[in-house]
Amino acid sequence: MIRPFDIADVPAITEIYNHYVLHTDISFETEPLSVQQMRQRLEGIAAFYPVMVDCEENDMCGYCYAHLWKERAAYVNTWEATVYLAPAHVRKGIGTQLMKALIDHCRQAGCHALVSCVTGGNMASYALHERLGFRKVSQFVEVGQKFGRWLDVVDYQLLL
Repeated sequence: MIRPFDIADVPAITEIYNHYVLHTDISFETEPLSVQQMRQRLEGIAAFYPVMVDCEENDMCGYCYAHLWKERAAYVNTWEATVYLAPAHVRKGIGTQLMKALIDHCRQAGCHALVSCVTGGNMASYALHERLGFRKVSQFVEVGQKFGRWLDVVDYQLLL
């Protein structure tokens, strides 16, 4: 069931996110977040932008949100989309459903362009974004470093 996030979801969201921080290069953060840090982050985002979760009974499958892409005033209608899934729930269509719900919310809220910044080589994320109509618009080479490797960032964009 996809629904807006609730503060009670924060511990499960934190667990999902920290998996990616600790075990993958999908997140460029290198230290796990505390539940309090994630709560502050999500409350700040949810005050202005959509934050969605997908749950099956009491099992958090994944979450997504949008936030301002850049801080300058001219970017006000361009937002960045983010999606993370619990490892047990990847490749089940949940990411697609979450992103479709997020795109609908963004469109209704007046967002003009959605941008997603994807770690270079993340083929599953490339496929997800392309399936949803995003198109690759840029690639930054070796802009991040994690686990002793230089990482690219590929930007995808969807005009709403």
